[in-house]
Amino acid sequence: MMVPEFTLGIWVLLQLISPVANYANGKVTEACHAMFPLHGYNPQSDPIHKITLNQTTFLPGDTIAVTLSGPQFKGFLIEARNAKDLDSSPIGSFTLIDKEVSQLLTCDQKEGSAVSHTSPSKKTKIQVYWNVPSTANYSVQFLATVVEKYKIYWVKILGPILSPSNAHPFTMSQTTTVSSPTSSPITNLKKSFSTLNCGKTKFCIRNPVNCDPGNEYHCFFLSFERENNSVLIEMSGPNEGYLSFALSHDQWMGDDDGYLCIHEDEAVHIHPSYVIGRSHPVLDSSATLEAMAWRLADGVIQCSFRRNISLPGSKRFDLDQKYYIFLANGATNDGQIFKHSQQPLITSEKHDVTDHPKNIGGSRSPLLLKLHGAFMFVAWMTTGSIGVLIARFFKPVWPKAFVFGEAAWFQVHRILMLCTSGLTTIGFVLPFIYRKGWSQEAGYHSYLGCVVMTLAVLQPLLAVFRPPSHDPRRQIFNWTHWGTGTAARILAVAAIFLGMDLSGLSLPSPGKTYAMIGFVGWHIGTEILLEIHAYRLTRKVEILEDDRIQILQSFTTAEAEGHTFKKLVLVIYLCGNVAFLFIFLSAFGQQ
Repeated sequence: MMVPEFTLGIWVLLQLISPVANYANGKVTEACHAMFPLHGYNPQSDPIHKITLNQTTFLPGDTIAVTLSGPQFKGFLIEARNAKDLDSSPIGSFTLIDKEVSQLLTCDQKEGSAVSHTSPSKKTKIQVYWNVPSTANYSVQFLATVVEKYKIYWVKILGPILSPSNAHPFTMSQTTTVSSPTSSPITNLKKSFSTLNCGKTKFCIRNPVNCDPGNEYHCFFLSFERENNSVLIEMSGPNEGYLSFALSHDQWMGDDDGYLCIHEDEAVHIHPSYVIGRSHPVLDSSATLEAMAWRLADGVIQCSFRRNISLPGSKRFDLDQKYYIFLANGATNDGQIFKHSQQPLITSEKHDVTDHPKNIGGSRSPLLLKLHGAFMFVAWMTTGSIGVLIARFFKPVWPKAFVFGEAAWFQVHRILMLCTSGLTTIGFVLPFIYRKGWSQEAGYHSYLGCVVMTLAVLQPLLAVFRPPSHDPRRQIFNWTHWGTGTAARILAVAAIFLGMDLSGLSLPSPGKTYAMIGFVGWHIGTEILLEIHAYRLTRKVEILEDDRIQILQSFTTAEAEGHTFKKLVLVIYLCGNVAFLFIFLSAFGQQ
């Protein structure tokens, strides 16, 4: 019966695996005032898009048609402001014409006072209505920020001026100045970073521990070296697009002081950043950094810069305090950075990088998540799998062995399955303790885990109410017990496959998938072998022993003669099972 179970398990997995795409949603209320995209690049100077109106004068209560048009663009932000003070708050409100491509924003607590995009789909024209406020008695000018792609955008494009019908035409020449980040010159590094002074004059973080960024492609390296009132910072790692580190007051992303090295156009751009909550980092001006340099070679990105220990008046943290340190990397596209490809490396405790030089490592997998994975693997790879085999195939092997008044096979089965339920319960609680609630990032893994947890608790409760062997209800119990256990095993395997891909465990790819497929094949092969063995022995006899009927399988006298073979298979299975478990537990320990 294991083959149908496995087929059903594969079907469940296929139903659960689906691609997920994330798009910019245009909810850019933090940019309402400056109308400046927080992309970290300088805006273009000469606008190629224009704003047009269906009229040039208005009366209070009028509705004005506003059109933004030009070459293809992805994002936009439109506002109306006092023509004499373009730095003032937006006025009036908008009404949407096409809700598929545009949405209303609340700026300065004024609902509908701005319009932005809903997705990065390409557009050439946007049309909306602007509602003239009843108190408007001054000229209004429309402004637009247009994003062609992440690093190409125009800020505060000036549109037509709309004047009250009873006022003289507004003729004042209007200009708007957009301040953009400036940075110091960046030079090329002549050679790779050295680890010789780690723990002597440098505070170093390396993963794997004691790796060499000059010779090892997969070496993540971050160092801090104090010189008087400044710190020289060096960072190196695999070049997937960007490399970053952050200083944090806790082990959670949010309200952190970050720094990014972004590979683009065969160069590396170095930016400070800050993170508000679990959101995209906001790039800041590089003016606070000095002696910036970078190097690209052999698939590795390296960058260095110097900054003062204290930067009064900025959002940068003082470096002479203790912080948790994050180190992460990820992909970029056209200058835009995406979520890190794996769980960030996080130090286990806070450090003052300007104090005593150290040479430390970090972990990409939090301890509670490691324990969660370990408990679940032990429960469903070892105790659960062995417990099922014992009950299914080894009843006649120890027919006269009893432990505390019960058959030995039953006691072994019961102990193993209670261990499975207990380990599952403990493992189930740990992620909630770590996340302090539900995790949306875990996707279907979380939902499957809840179902498995429910079934794991239900099984021993059902066993408590097991009817006597000759009770008419015993067959109903047997089928219910078998069905619940089978469903739990299938869903547990599906949950493990999905859980292995989560960044919180950081298991090596593709080895983790191959190892899990190997275990599933090992277990299925063992069950098939024992089924074939039982079938061949059954063919040798004609009389069934009715008092030894198991779920979906009648044991015969001939089958009992294969005890030695079954014991040998069990020993070999246990060795393989423990070997697979050791592979995964070792992987947890290395993260």
